[in-house]
Amino acid sequence: MPNPPAERGTVLTAVQARAAGLSRPMYVVALLALALAINYIDRGAMPTAALQIRHDLGLNAQDYGILFSAFWYFYFWVQIPVGALAERYGAHWVLAGGLVLWAAATMLMGAAAGFTSLLLVRLMLGLGESVGFPCVSKLLACVVPLESLGKANGIVALGYLMAPGIGTFLAGLLINSLGWRAMFVALGAASLLWLVPWSRVKLPKLATARADATTPTWRMVLSQRGLWGTSLGLFSSNYLWYFMLGWLPSYLQEEHGFSMDRMVWVSTAGYVVNGTTALLTGYLVDHYQRRGGSVSFAWKLIMALAHSGSVVFMLIMAWGSQSAAVAGMFGFQVMMGASSAGTYVMGQILAGPKASGRWVGIQNSIGNVPGLISPALTGFVVQRTGHYELAFVIAAVMSALGIVGWLGLVPKLEPLDWARSRRAAETGVAS
Repeated sequence: MPNPPAERGTVLTAVQARAAGLSRPMYVVALLALALAINYIDRGAMPTAALQIRHDLGLNAQDYGILFSAFWYFYFWVQIPVGALAERYGAHWVLAGGLVLWAAATMLMGAAAGFTSLLLVRLMLGLGESVGFPCVSKLLACVVPLESLGKANGIVALGYLMAPGIGTFLAGLLINSLGWRAMFVALGAASLLWLVPWSRVKLPKLATARADATTPTWRMVLSQRGLWGTSLGLFSSNYLWYFMLGWLPSYLQEEHGFSMDRMVWVSTAGYVVNGTTALLTGYLVDHYQRRGGSVSFAWKLIMALAHSGSVVFMLIMAWGSQSAAVAGMFGFQVMMGASSAGTYVMGQILAGPKASGRWVGIQNSIGNVPGLISPALTGFVVQRTGHYELAFVIAAVMSALGIVGWLGLVPKLEPLDWARSRRAAETGVAS
């Protein structure tokens, strides 16, 4: 009797998953979206409490920029080994372990006594949350059929893009009622509840199998031009994302005089628009593909429009009036949402189930270098100039850089032939 699809190393459809007694692919996608949403709620709580933390701990704008960037000191470096761990020992276990670590770090932020202790906890948070995207991308590539990856990534993007808004809203409520310390404890403790449904998920063998002789080597993955294209594209996207994530609340309050309540509502609405756009874009691309359209053309067009539009909206936020700046912020959120699913679906398509963990680990490592740069550089600029204009101009330049990666370096989106690459590597012939 032939082996079922799960044993042959192919991705199961929803019907096949049910027949094999496994969790439905979209249920797994929903839990992965929730995991990354929790990831971003926990990491996004700090900007909401930024002014209170700075006041209580005696920190200036530059100190805060360094602390916000500290998250990426570990997050950046461990992306590549985390991707390897996900493929060697199972992404499902690595993801669960990381969540426990980042939830503990979030709770410990409530006990920070000064710059040094907050720095250490931010490092711990970065280490825990580094598991998110490599593990999620590995699991999506293993669980979701190719023709549904746009929708699946749209759902996941909806989770992590709306999460900062949800986190801003929840953090604002908790800060007003309990204070910023209790807010961190409450959010960290609530994060652990995700482990309950995740412990009951049944995944196909392809998603839990360890690396074997058919797994692409590091050299094979690193030799792909598309890897460097997706990495450069993510670098550009993340510079703007982390700039806005770390400084949008302070920008609205300090540059345009928003109250805490008004800032919370405007920021939350922006993130809702962001996440909704990501979900809609993923569905539309999948629909376009099913009707015979080129998935490669669709995602590359979206990336070009999103990065070009973001240049315009960054400049509007730099020099516009209060109403223009708010409009520019919403325009940017639409652009970011439209491109978000594509930032990972490209690598998942190219790398496939066998190499998505390593591919996205490398991509996310390079793509998160802006986490080391953007918040701290913005803090330096704001501290020296007293305003945000130059910070937005820098962000506009970084957005333009992404067009080079997505359009200039990423090849046609179709699964790479890793068997051919292996044969070429063994014979010393370029694939």
